[in-house]
Amino acid sequence: MSRRGPKHFAKLAFVLADADEPADADLVGLRDRLLAAAPGDELLALWRRKLTAWDFEQSPAWSATAPRTVERRTEVYDKLAFGGDLRKAFDTAVPVHEEPGPVTISREFQAWYTREQAANRSFYWASYERLLRRKGWNDAAVSGLDEAAHAVVERLADPTRDDPYGARGLVVGYVQSGKTANFTGVIAKAVDAGYRLVIVLGGTLNLLRGQTQRRLDMELIGQENILGAADPNDPDALVGIDYQDDEDWPAKFVSFGARPSVLGAFDIERLTSRDRDYMALERGISALQFDKADPTRPLNDPANLHTARARVMVVKKNKSVLEKLVTDLKKFGPILGEIPALIIDDESDQASVNTTDPKKWEDGKVTRTAINGQISKLLKLLPRAQYVGYTATPFANVFIDPGDEEDLFPRDFLISLPRPTDYMGVQDFHDLDAVDDDEGEAEKRHVRGIHDSTGDRLQEALDAFVLTGALKLYREEHGVPSGPFRHHTMLVHESVRMAEHTALALRINTMWHNAAYTGPEGHTRLASLFERDFRTHADGSLPMPTTYADLKPYVSGARRLINQGGSPVMVINGESERDYAQPDLDFDRTPNVWKILVGGTKLSRGFTVEGLTITYYRRTTQQADTLMQMGRWFGFRPGYRDLVRLYIGREESLGRGRNAKTVDLYEAFEAICRDEELFRAELARYAPLVDGRPQVTPAQIPPLVAQHLPWVKPSARNKMFNAELVEVRSPGTWVEPTAYPETSDALAHNTDCWEPVLAALGQGPVRLSVGEGPAYEARVGTVSHETLTRVLCDLRWSIPSQFSPHLEFLLEAGRLPATIDDWLVITPLQTSTKRVEARLMGHGPFALARRTRRRGSLFGALSEPKHRAAALRIAGAVETAGNVSVEQLVRPRRGALLLYPVVESEPRLASDGTVEPGDVVMAFSFVAPESSAGTGRPLVRFRTIDSGRQDAVVIDRDDVHP
Repeated sequence: MSRRGPKHFAKLAFVLADADEPADADLVGLRDRLLAAAPGDELLALWRRKLTAWDFEQSPAWSATAPRTVERRTEVYDKLAFGGDLRKAFDTAVPVHEEPGPVTISREFQAWYTREQAANRSFYWASYERLLRRKGWNDAAVSGLDEAAHAVVERLADPTRDDPYGARGLVVGYVQSGKTANFTGVIAKAVDAGYRLVIVLGGTLNLLRGQTQRRLDMELIGQENILGAADPNDPDALVGIDYQDDEDWPAKFVSFGARPSVLGAFDIERLTSRDRDYMALERGISALQFDKADPTRPLNDPANLHTARARVMVVKKNKSVLEKLVTDLKKFGPILGEIPALIIDDESDQASVNTTDPKKWEDGKVTRTAINGQISKLLKLLPRAQYVGYTATPFANVFIDPGDEEDLFPRDFLISLPRPTDYMGVQDFHDLDAVDDDEGEAEKRHVRGIHDSTGDRLQEALDAFVLTGALKLYREEHGVPSGPFRHHTMLVHESVRMAEHTALALRINTMWHNAAYTGPEGHTRLASLFERDFRTHADGSLPMPTTYADLKPYVSGARRLINQGGSPVMVINGESERDYAQPDLDFDRTPNVWKILVGGTKLSRGFTVEGLTITYYRRTTQQADTLMQMGRWFGFRPGYRDLVRLYIGREESLGRGRNAKTVDLYEAFEAICRDEELFRAELARYAPLVDGRPQVTPAQIPPLVAQHLPWVKPSARNKMFNAELVEVRSPGTWVEPTAYPETSDALAHNTDCWEPVLAALGQGPVRLSVGEGPAYEARVGTVSHETLTRVLCDLRWSIPSQFSPHLEFLLEAGRLPATIDDWLVITPLQTSTKRVEARLMGHGPFALARRTRRRGSLFGALSEPKHRAAALRIAGAVETAGNVSVEQLVRPRRGALLLYPVVESEPRLASDGTVEPGDVVMAFSFVAPESSAGTGRPLVRFRTIDSGRQDAVVIDRDDVHP
């Protein structure tokens, strides 16, 4: 039962057994054993591991079914020849994990890294996998990492190929979601496969570089490679050896039992250490001289490659450091062309991107920023180097600004990692489906808005920090694992100016010492906050005191830990290494960091604030990536996610004088989150292959995303994307345009276009509901496909390219037979006492929906989830039955459209209850029937502007001729 796929189990068991003939009783016994298995049963653990691995495997040779599906598991059972009872037993013991896996957008590539090859050479990966299991990773998490890392390595060039090729890729994770584990897995698999020089660009600070080095040494490189020939039992031999002062050495550092070369594998030589960045090749040129079994053949020949030692270095993204590395490599000459190298760029959107202004380049010659220039030189020196960037901000310039085609644009692949289980992210802080100004559940639980009417709430945030610290101590004493409670932090950021950080820290210190946490006044405040907030939103599965009196004894312990070192506050501006070298900020070496951290923007990306529970954020910015990276409240919060609170400015001043305006930081952050979620959803939709070929390549992603995000543009005005998005086919998929015009004339024009549809609506309300969902009343009517497309063709948009590919799909469907007959139009009615109704174009009355533009001319969510359910059912996109009214409206080739007359402010109604057409946004969403799918066609269609340069992402406008 290898990764080659499942085989007939009974026959295999018979071959391996001593019995004379196979017996069905063996399978009955297996079923009984499974049903009686205790949680730690070894046989059950083995089967769980194998079934999960088969469930997760991407595009295996033995199966055509999709991974992580019931269909895949059924095929596995078929190949194992399991009967119904045994299948039920396994389904109970090992349920199918149907959470989404990594999404891959890729050029076609030459397959070389098969599962068989990966299994045959897996020394470092197998060691890393064992370590992850010892750390408590479950089978689904390990298999998920295995598949994601395999997807990266198989898209790198074969290290043994004759002609050198350097792949360029990007892996997109989530903020503070454990990307390091992924690239550690990639490095393990890559060195096993034959890559012999690994360069990790590990942040812009020594602290970050050292953390990455330590993590790789501890979990991948291991004790024996660190020690080299030194005897671990000889103190004199250990002088100068790394980690002898580390409290985790050697217990938590992986050990192979002997040097890997003795065990039939190969050793790894470290060219950097925990405290020493790359200074120079300490042994000179010999440090990169590889021993060849056959000197007549190049290093990349299999006869030489697989016995040679690998070299690993973790270097800081610093101009002088990278210059030294480039200078040293230049000394080697032609041998560099034989070295299969892998460059991992952690936080690849930081410092690595060329941010120079193309308009200032002389004679069209690219001018590079310092770090970008050194990375480019590295790639030229190492023709077999593969570059893989890691980032949590997918709209970084390395992705959206691909004009410099010889630079770092991920031309070969982009992999979007799934949201990890138990990760606290966007959906935990933002109710993305909310369409009005009411608080959603996520906002109620975790977000505390700072308004003019609330005051600054800083004292309340400090109280919450003390209270949550006490609750962690309470939970620790009541059986919750204490590991996640080792550190407890609060982040305060309301200015970018360092002088103001010092003043703010002084203010917090004063407020802290006047807070009276040991007296009745302080306890009264804490008791009130506990009752109205933390007890109200507590996780029922975790211990929680029933009264503040039960918690009060733990408050003094929390206060004492926060006061350690004399001050509860630390200022971290991040302008120099000194800011991060504070002993109390070292989360690896300090037993307990319980502190209030003042700073923010300069807290370098990649610097994880451990134990972050309370965030106080009031700093305004117009830069999307800056705001996104400040989402430090995202991450893993085991045992205390219900205690996490975000205090955020909802009415903050931005700009000065005439340009001053008030912004809602929570709303601004939500707009960026929507962009991200949309981007990930788009990738997932277009990732499946059609007839074995990709629907979308990395070169086509920028124009694809640009239809939703008007700020995604090439770097210069004389440039344009080479791919133009022509059609997006969306059968059975919800489509919700948001780029409506802003002028009264354009809005009035659109309202007039919808008149034939308004006329087709019935007067009487119809009650609609699906399954157990809520019911609502609406006016409905039916229009032909021709009528609807005529309306849609005449509409005006603030960004026409957002809707035009969807319109092309609808027009194309109308030209084909038996695709779409008609459309059911639904205009929901409101039951709220605050509802506003108005007549429109002589029709109605209609309920006017209040909505808000979130980014420029773009709205946020327009349709309501309860309204979508009926539309999806009527169009056949869901199988859950609706009520009688809904089922009577279902037709095989019928689409459904929700129409909302939207107002952005209090409407002006005439005496007869009529609203002006120019005051209304006629917003709509639709779902086309599955009959519009057609067969064997990709969901997206592009037009290549310059067909002679198929792989060019960006071209000069001057090159385009009519």
